[in-house]
Amino acid sequence: MYNFEKYPFERLNELLKDVTPNSKYELSSLTIGEPQFSTPDFIQNELKNSSEFLNKYPKSSGENYLKEAMRNFISKRFSVEIQNEEIIPTFGTREVLFNFPQFLLFGKENATIAYPNPFYQIYEGAAIASNAKTIHMDMTKANNFLVSLSPSQMQDADLVILNYPSNPTSATISKEELVKWVENAIKYDFVLINDECYSELYFDENTKPISLLEACMEAGNKTFKNCLVLNSISKRSSAPGLRSGFIAGDKDILKDYMKYRTYVGCALPLPLQKTAALAWNDENHVEDFRKIYKENFVIAQNILGTDIPQATFYLWLEVEDELKFTQELYREENIKVLPGSFLGRNGIGKNYIRIALVENNEKTKKVLTRLNEFMTRYTAQ
Repeated sequence: MYNFEKYPFERLNELLKDVTPNSKYELSSLTIGEPQFSTPDFIQNELKNSSEFLNKYPKSSGENYLKEAMRNFISKRFSVEIQNEEIIPTFGTREVLFNFPQFLLFGKENATIAYPNPFYQIYEGAAIASNAKTIHMDMTKANNFLVSLSPSQMQDADLVILNYPSNPTSATISKEELVKWVENAIKYDFVLINDECYSELYFDENTKPISLLEACMEAGNKTFKNCLVLNSISKRSSAPGLRSGFIAGDKDILKDYMKYRTYVGCALPLPLQKTAALAWNDENHVEDFRKIYKENFVIAQNILGTDIPQATFYLWLEVEDELKFTQELYREENIKVLPGSFLGRNGIGKNYIRIALVENNEKTKKVLTRLNEFMTRYTAQ
């Protein structure tokens, strides 16, 4: 039996189960990283118009038109040209994050995974399912939320997962730092993944997040040896239900992983592939969403005094006693946030809360105003 930890949202429900929220207010949930905007009409219309393809089985490898759209995205966004054998369309990225480590580490003695702490919990689930040892790469204010490993840890690691831009901290990484990771992946012969699902939620063209694929080129690793990236349409297009993602990079690893995937059964239905291809090829709607998210951070800056991050839609807000804070905020204001300790291990994340700014600007302003009023009262106690 796998001994999986409870998911953060289940733990939140348990934390709040005996708390009666203030009925004066409608519930405002700032917990889950799910865009609360309608998927653009042109995407919805394409899905409706593609329903005729439901009578065909999709290929596990994905249709060429979807691969081409994803490759075009990578080319336009990161100025990196990749080939068909260097990318696999996936059913979102969560399934990859869970099953790729099991594929990669099968049969390895003392298999070891390193990943950020705090983290997206699927990383931990994959380590448990792979029966792998875990190295937590702690992200703290003291290290500017930049992960690191010692030479001996890199020697031990079989798989290292990065997540920049970061969920939950919103931290980003420089090209220079990412190039070092590429060099170390080759030197110490571990597989390096960057989970780049928030790469398109940036707010300044001059500081937009870079890809591990770019860092490979900078490091002279033009075959992406030992390096892979994941990305998804969920955040950039407000279409998490479309379940369109990809894994791209080292073709030698992907060749065997593709064989594995034929048994997994995660092929994207053809109507979704047709629709996703259209969305991956369009940038205008993504720019519209970026403007909304940036304005939400401006609102947060004006009300809470927080900095505007370079990317993502999260605030990683330092508070005193995040569990009590979460309970009292729900009780007094009917606002749900996620305690940072639910996203970390060994005390990392303690005294932080994660806030997802995924509503429209008007709702965001109202709820953050109430949050600020609560914080003023809370700190005065």
